[in-house]
Amino acid sequence: MLFQKLRILFGFGISLLWVLLNFAENRPNVVIFLSDDQGWGDFSYTGNADISTPNIDSLAQQGAFFEHFYVQPVCSPTRAEFLTGRYHVRSGVYSTSAGGERLNLDETTIADVFRSAGYRTAAFGKWHNGSQYPYHPNGRGFEEYYGFTSGHWGNYYDAELLDHNGETVQGEGFLVDEFTDRAMDFIEQHKDEPFFVYLPYPTPHSPMQVPDRWWNKFKNKELTLPGNPSQKEIDHARAALAMCENIDWNVGRLLKHLNDLNLSENTIILYFNDNGPNGERWKDGLRGRKGSTDEGGVRTPLFMRWPAMIKSGQTISQITSAIDLLPTLAEMAGIPANTNNELDGVSLKPLINDPKPEWKDRYIINYWSNRLSVRSQQYRLDHMNQLYDVEVDPEQSTDIRELKPEVFKELLAVKKEWAESTLANTHLSFEADERPNPVGHPDFVNTLLPARDADYHGNIRRSNRWPNCSFLTSWLVSGDYISWDINVQTAGKYRVTVHYTAPEWVVDTRLELSFKNHSTSAQITESFDPPLRGMDEDRVIRTESYVKQFKPLYMGVIRLEAGAGTLELRAPFIPGNRGPDIRLVELRRLD
Repeated sequence: MLFQKLRILFGFGISLLWVLLNFAENRPNVVIFLSDDQGWGDFSYTGNADISTPNIDSLAQQGAFFEHFYVQPVCSPTRAEFLTGRYHVRSGVYSTSAGGERLNLDETTIADVFRSAGYRTAAFGKWHNGSQYPYHPNGRGFEEYYGFTSGHWGNYYDAELLDHNGETVQGEGFLVDEFTDRAMDFIEQHKDEPFFVYLPYPTPHSPMQVPDRWWNKFKNKELTLPGNPSQKEIDHARAALAMCENIDWNVGRLLKHLNDLNLSENTIILYFNDNGPNGERWKDGLRGRKGSTDEGGVRTPLFMRWPAMIKSGQTISQITSAIDLLPTLAEMAGIPANTNNELDGVSLKPLINDPKPEWKDRYIINYWSNRLSVRSQQYRLDHMNQLYDVEVDPEQSTDIRELKPEVFKELLAVKKEWAESTLANTHLSFEADERPNPVGHPDFVNTLLPARDADYHGNIRRSNRWPNCSFLTSWLVSGDYISWDINVQTAGKYRVTVHYTAPEWVVDTRLELSFKNHSTSAQITESFDPPLRGMDEDRVIRTESYVKQFKPLYMGVIRLEAGAGTLELRAPFIPGNRGPDIRLVELRRLD
């Protein structure tokens, strides 16, 4: 009898193990495309006759199209909300540069969730939620990362100083194509394991660079644009649409790759944008663009395909948001959405494949730069407390506060409650941010400190007022210096490399890097003065900094004590009337 019971229990255990293994083998893969500054109208699927995006359109034709999906008005807040399932102000994100784009370290990301469930995780592209580990993608659940961590990159061809798992590398080719190549390689390497791949493309964000193959179609094309655009605005729109068609081509390449590997059926594909368009383009009359909390600044298509589970050709009209994607994908994959903090988003799975789902009415908040707007299923209360019925008036042309006083009162109360309970308690400002740049985390050998994250003193200035891909220049006298607020995680010796440029008269300048009681120094012995890059590739004159190649200077080894302090880069001796330009300091832990 005992033997029989043991045999039954053993058989049950084997059966359960088979079920678990079978489930693990059949867990869906996940691929997420996120474009940068692509608007609601930058797709043929949403009605723009000036552009053709057949591969992205196919995701809706073969799956589901969420027609009222909302993000935030600019880059890093939307990315933070996708990653955490929480409103960005809760996670410490208050800016798009100089540290304000970082996710608080107590946040659990969607990559953490999938990696803890056994998925292989990777990101290829623009990160924009923190640079130094553990803010770095490798510290936020992505085992493989290739791209750039700031909010803007100054050159999309053979890009310099890209980040591959914390190491600086040289890019090759057009950046969007390269990110797609890397993603396809990762998928092929892990085709027999469940994978979670995030492709945050940097385009059509400036610089407005795109290969001739796509530009030639648009360079003389007549476009349907609102208002009376200038020639520069027309050319900007042409370049943006050309960049969007390049994205579509890359989406098509990856979809074909999945099909060739027999992975299409069980791979969830998502595609959405991070905010409204970065210029005046066709957007079906929606008011606002990037930076605005109106419909045109925050409404984006969400395309979702999963042939094994999602019926084709669905249009989902309920309001949804980037905060919903973490719980949605976790539930669809059958894995727990265990996070440190309470989610603001909800799973969208009940809306899929059900024409009459049980679904509660909700409110979605859009916030940026002291502009707070509330969206219900039918109405939007904008940042000036004007009320619109966006179901019939998506252009937000008629304020109906007086016609709908009860609705106005309801949404105004929602706005006030969110501002008092969420915004007031969690929102950071530049003055209040006391998160120094971490250096020397025990799990990461190399720390990159770019000019973007530096403070500069004396005559030194950024190469452009937009920090993200800038370098520091105008170093005129020895009293000028550059500093970084850092927090050393592991005391020890660190190899120092500074990336610089210097004309001949800067040779013999001595640089000194110091932290607390220790320092190291080196002399510039070689001139390196390459020209600025980007203007020859730009289709439209840019507003951000041009870039150039920088030369690494080995400065020796410095001992860093644990704890917070100020890292200073000085020039005790400048022989001429100018010091070097500085792009980056690398600190490599040696012990």
